[in-house]
Amino acid sequence: MEPVSLQDFVCTLDPASLPRVLRIRSGVYFQSSIYEISGSECCLSTGDLIKVTQVRLQKVVCKNPGTGQTIDLDPNFKGLFSPLTGPQSYGTLEKLVSAITQSSKQLPIWFMSTHRIDTKAKVVPQEQPLMLEAVEMHLGTSSARCVLGTGTQVVVLHLPLSTKGPFWELETGAPRTLLQVLRDLALRDCLLTCPACPWRSLILRPQYEIQAIMHMRRTIVNIPSTLEVDVEDVTASSEHIHFIQPLLLSEVLARGGPFPMTTEIVEVPEGPPIFLSRWMGFLQKGQKLCIYGLASPAWRVLVSTKGRKVPKYFMVSGAYQGKLRRRPREFSTAYDLLGALQPGRPLRVVAMKDCEDDEVEIPGFSSLAMGDRLEVVGSGQAHGAHGRDIDILVCHRLSDQAGEEECEEAEDQEQIVLPLYFSGGFVEEMSDGRRYSLEDLIVQFSLPCEVKVVTKDTSHPADPLSFFPGLRLEEKIMEPFLVVSLDSEPGMYFEIPPRWLDLTVVEVEKQPGQPAGSLRATVEELTDAFYYHLRKLPAFESQSPPPRPPKRQGLSGQKKQSSQEICIKSSEVPELQQPPLLPKLKMKTLPAVTEDRSNIYGKISAKKKGLQPTKPNNTMNPDDDEHDYEEVVAEHFRKTL
Repeated sequence: MEPVSLQDFVCTLDPASLPRVLRIRSGVYFQSSIYEISGSECCLSTGDLIKVTQVRLQKVVCKNPGTGQTIDLDPNFKGLFSPLTGPQSYGTLEKLVSAITQSSKQLPIWFMSTHRIDTKAKVVPQEQPLMLEAVEMHLGTSSARCVLGTGTQVVVLHLPLSTKGPFWELETGAPRTLLQVLRDLALRDCLLTCPACPWRSLILRPQYEIQAIMHMRRTIVNIPSTLEVDVEDVTASSEHIHFIQPLLLSEVLARGGPFPMTTEIVEVPEGPPIFLSRWMGFLQKGQKLCIYGLASPAWRVLVSTKGRKVPKYFMVSGAYQGKLRRRPREFSTAYDLLGALQPGRPLRVVAMKDCEDDEVEIPGFSSLAMGDRLEVVGSGQAHGAHGRDIDILVCHRLSDQAGEEECEEAEDQEQIVLPLYFSGGFVEEMSDGRRYSLEDLIVQFSLPCEVKVVTKDTSHPADPLSFFPGLRLEEKIMEPFLVVSLDSEPGMYFEIPPRWLDLTVVEVEKQPGQPAGSLRATVEELTDAFYYHLRKLPAFESQSPPPRPPKRQGLSGQKKQSSQEICIKSSEVPELQQPPLLPKLKMKTLPAVTEDRSNIYGKISAKKKGLQPTKPNNTMNPDDDEHDYEEVVAEHFRKTL
């Protein structure tokens, strides 16, 4: 086949003959630059092979041959086209009939008029195709018997031969649709007419989009037929040519095999690493991988370490074989306590912070001391001090002796309520010495859960989880992983999540070997950036944040009082210039701070030592105070001035 333009090749292509292999004979490139064609990067260099798999009609350009004007027609254009025999027109219908007789053409023929024709039976629109069947006498006048077809209705008209035009002869045959004209190679570059178009004569120029496969291109390439390249059809001599098409690991996973599959890495996704594992350094271009299939089970657990200043983060497979023991959980708020409460499982905690009744704006709230033992009962609502409903946590205060608690009746236990925003700090009280597998822990207890590894996973001699005093099981993640081994390290097996590490690979014609021994679970250490990325997943975003504490009236009152004091101080600034008045001015401003501190000391001593809180004295003399705060501050202020 001789080289032809891509446009000419596509216009003469039979869609039933696809796919076709083309060789680029005159490429579109400049110093190996890459062109972006229809949203895809594509470099068509001389000698490249492309495999055309599909051709789509994008639009049809309708051109006026006289003026060069163009309009675009949609492929679903409903107008009908008729081909013109040539550029010659006839002034009357008699001249058209005479020309047909002289050319020895046989009736019927098709013709049209560029002007509207008015008859008693029908008005013929301009450029409407008519079929001339015969010339006969009608009502004493020599007339042309014509047939006008409009859809399903056929109208016979008798037009006198003296009818004025101009008239144009059309190709024999009924009007055709746009797609019928494009499929007829004889009508290519032929003058056409269409009543629905603004011009009497026109030329159609179709534009196609070619979908093709190129060597080492992962995606289908979209190429417009108007691209100025010459191509040669080499389908007959290219049966042995195999187009290598790269795959993403996500595509391998979606395809589902066949496994095992030997591949070679073509491209590694950009970005920071997600795992702090030794095998991450081997994932480079040219490295051969053997993919054995989907890892089982498909769930993982996100784990963080406890007991160190800088925590570490791990992703643990559901097939982890180590044994775990529960550790007491820590809760920072009452809202966390409610989230950890499970039906049928008592939750007992120890308070780690003192709380007085005036710190919580709930009627009936009793003070809470560090070391108090509580049993969480459930949630409820209470009326706050300002008439608003507040979500609360209902608890029972337990006795100090754990042995006596089990013998107490429910009605003898003191009930206390805590607002869900209460941030007192609690530690779980538990005596569970059993050893659990990871799967049993996930099933029996809610997450987050704090544990310690008491028996290593035997498949991991250096199980990193066993070196930490405590672990926090954060969240269960459902995500498919692929089991992979390195061709250069036959004994190294690991699991790759295509969602977060989507390598680009190509299949290699090599028989993959079977894994040596059974595949074991892995514990992968995560980078900090990837851990926080996982925390943004929808599974974590669904967790509602704890409620915010309401604004307290006392705080606003203190702000107003402090603003009033500032105004008073600013108005009395001139008096500060008189040294004799300094001690008196200091006496008016500092007792409020002293009173608050003495009140705090009194509350703590009353709680811890069993003493009554000391009432503040608003008229106290600074000379009687054992700390002498007023004298020190006044002396320092006087020296500053």
